[in-house]
Amino acid sequence: MEALLSTIVTWLSIHFALPAIHEHPRIEFVPPVQMAALRYRGLAGRHASLHAANSIVALYHRERKIIYLAEGWNARTPAEISVLVHEMVHHLQSFSGETYGCAQEMEKPAYRAQAQFLEQYGTSLEREFGIDGLTLIVRTNCMDVP
Repeated sequence: MEALLSTIVTWLSIHFALPAIHEHPRIEFVPPVQMAALRYRGLAGRHASLHAANSIVALYHRERKIIYLAEGWNARTPAEISVLVHEMVHHLQSFSGETYGCAQEMEKPAYRAQAQFLEQYGTSLEREFGIDGLTLIVRTNCMDVP
């Protein structure tokens, strides 16, 4: 896993100007129920990747520097690796010092990196996870709801 994380960090730093920090997060595999509990406790610093009918497949805890991956995750397909790419963007963002207007804005670079990673393998966010352009707009923009 360490070699994969180092490769992802290098790729992200080259293609997305993120800091090449090789202080890797801890990786934990958790069951879906625990993943949902972690996400919906409402604690700051968590960024979730919602895929496959809005199930949570990964989560980054900024303060603890942990990437939680759903049990059963493996690095056998580009789609699965792309989930780790997405969460590693959040990890590197925690070192970048860049500020965002809201948590959703932090998702823009993560989805952009994930999409570009998938494109290298001839696939897309929509094909692999059902995430279309409208969904990306909703998930990556600050929205004040009256």
